[in-house]
Amino acid sequence: MEVLQKAWYRSFQFCVNIGGRFLHWRKPIPITGEGSTSKIPELLKENGVTKVMVVTGRHVGRELAPGIMENIRAAGIDCIHFSQVESNPSTTTVFQIRDMYRENGCDGFLAIGGGSPMDAAKAAAALIVRPNKPITKMGGLFKVLRRLPPLIAVPTTAGTGSETTIAAVITEAETHHKYAIMDIVLVPRYAVLDPEMTRNLPPATTSTTGMDALTHAVEAYICWTNRTKESDRLAEEATQAIFKYLERAYRDGNDMEARGEMLIAAYKAGFAFTRAGVGNVHAIAHTLGGLYGTPHGLANAVILPIVLEDYGEKVYNRLARLAELTGLMVQGSDEEKAKAFIAEIYAMNKRMGIPKGFDHIRREDIPQMVQWALKEANPTYPVPVVYTPERCTAVIERIIAAAKE
Repeated sequence: MEVLQKAWYRSFQFCVNIGGRFLHWRKPIPITGEGSTSKIPELLKENGVTKVMVVTGRHVGRELAPGIMENIRAAGIDCIHFSQVESNPSTTTVFQIRDMYRENGCDGFLAIGGGSPMDAAKAAAALIVRPNKPITKMGGLFKVLRRLPPLIAVPTTAGTGSETTIAAVITEAETHHKYAIMDIVLVPRYAVLDPEMTRNLPPATTSTTGMDALTHAVEAYICWTNRTKESDRLAEEATQAIFKYLERAYRDGNDMEARGEMLIAAYKAGFAFTRAGVGNVHAIAHTLGGLYGTPHGLANAVILPIVLEDYGEKVYNRLARLAELTGLMVQGSDEEKAKAFIAEIYAMNKRMGIPKGFDHIRREDIPQMVQWALKEANPTYPVPVVYTPERCTAVIERIIAAAKE
């Protein structure tokens, strides 16, 4: 049965890869540089927006959004503000945004924040154009298929890549099941990459969101199919930049060069995994977000090196190339280079105060985690190794054990 399942998964992924060659993989138009948020009113006017739905979390809604909204209103565009997006946004939150959008006659979205506000805005926009389709039926690939209202994304962290991806990750309010809606129409029209939005971002948030971006780049790079020359190039460039600039940004919140480069790296990694896909790291990380509210970047940072070790020789050649590009090791076997790359991920995590494992995972939850992770990954994600329930369980046990090391 496992052999037949794997054959079905690989056949599905192969067909998706072929079909993907004929799709228009649009990137959001990047607006870059310090002060680039000042261009938002002009972008809204160009897209005919007269009343914009601004979606943020509480902190960003209090500290960063007011100045942007003041500029928008000064340009004659009205703003409606939803500022209650939580980490790992729930379906309840998405419904509230949709209802506020409709009740106020909005005609565009502006998402400011990390991945959560952007994902919540994307999902709400999907409900606007698909009013008769339950959100639970949108999980998976290409379930929206209708043009969204104008959507501008302004990341305030350099990591999630949601400002450039086809994905919106939402948590079902009742079951705590976290799932991804993935459709090309969810890609924002513009990504405003203003390093001022990440100035003085707390070190812990800087580190975990940065490692989230690294996870996107690496998982895209090791997918067995779907990769293109462009996705490989962007994943390589993002990985190199993250190795160079992440710890600089972590140490100095006012290092605008590092902040700007990390935003661009996250953008590149976002498109790389939009085109190529992610894998078992994300599938397991999403279960932690759904069950325990574990921040997604933190979950990815911890799980990434553990899963890469588990993949073993299946990814040695790809990781060896990344080790060469980042200057970690240019001589030696692919295995030696790959292991050096994984070791440096562990070392980066340690230097930035990220734990090696998680001790908050309840063993009675592991069967549910395995079920959710495998349902998410298979057959959609072109993973280098297809996990069985037994292997996925062993990896989760390793995540628990690593917390004691």
